[in-house]
Amino acid sequence: MPWDPIIYNKFKNVRFLPFFDLSDMIQETIPMKSVDLGCGTGEQTALLVEKFNHATFTGIDSSLEMLEKAHPLRSDRLEFKCQTTEEFASADESWDLVFSNAALQWSDDHHELFPKLISKINPGGQFAVQMPCQAENKLNKLLYNLADSEPYKTQLKGWNRKSAVLGVDEYAQIMFACGLSNLNISQRVYPILAEDQDTLYEFIAGSALIPYMERLKEEERPLFIKAFKVEIAHAFKQLPALYAFKRILLYGIKALD
Repeated sequence: MPWDPIIYNKFKNVRFLPFFDLSDMIQETIPMKSVDLGCGTGEQTALLVEKFNHATFTGIDSSLEMLEKAHPLRSDRLEFKCQTTEEFASADESWDLVFSNAALQWSDDHHELFPKLISKINPGGQFAVQMPCQAENKLNKLLYNLADSEPYKTQLKGWNRKSAVLGVDEYAQIMFACGLSNLNISQRVYPILAEDQDTLYEFIAGSALIPYMERLKEEERPLFIKAFKVEIAHAFKQLPALYAFKRILLYGIKALD
C-alpha cells in the first residue's frame, strides 16, 4: 500500500507547525548545501528554499508517489532524489545542513543511524530533526496493542512496529558525542482538536497505519480498521477530543575542526 499524499496532507496545517518551529532554529550560512530527508511532496522543502535565499536543497524520499507531487517544485536551487535514508547515510557526500521533519521515525536503530547522519555534516554545519514521540502517543499505543492481540497478531505473522524513536536524553548524548554544540533539544505537545473519532483515525491512517495495511491480506484489512476505530472510540469518549500529540525537536551545530 503506497503512501497517499492526499490523505497525508489532509492534516497539513497540523503537520506544518513543528516544521516551522524547527526551521526557525536554523541559521543561514553561505554556502549552505542542504538536504531534506523524507521530503515527501516537497512542499516544506520549497518553503526552506524560500526562507534561505543562499541555500541549495536536495529533497530525498523513498516514495515515488510523494516525489511525483514534488517534481513540479524543482528549480535551480531545489532538486529531488528517490533514495532511502539508509542509502543517504551510506553515500560519500557532505552537507552544510542535514534537515528532516517527521521522517526519521521510520528508520531503525537510531544509535547507529544518527552518528552516520551527523558525520555527513561539514564543520560549522547544522543538524535539524523533528520526529513524533511514537511510543508515548496514545494512537500509536492503541495501534501497537491491537496488532499484538489476536487474531491480528497471527494475521500479521507476529510482526509489529516498535518505534525506533529514543528519549531526549539519549539524543542529547548522541549529538554531543558526535561533535554537535549549541544544542537545542525539546519535547513539545502539538494538540489536535478532533470533533469526532474518525478524525483521529484519519490522522494516523495517513502515516503509522500504512505498514500494518501492507502486511495484512486485502480481506483482513476492513476488520482490522473496524477494530482500531473501536479502540479509538473507547479511548476518546468525550467529544470534541483533545489529542496531545508529542514531538521531539533536535538541533545542533557541528564543531569546527
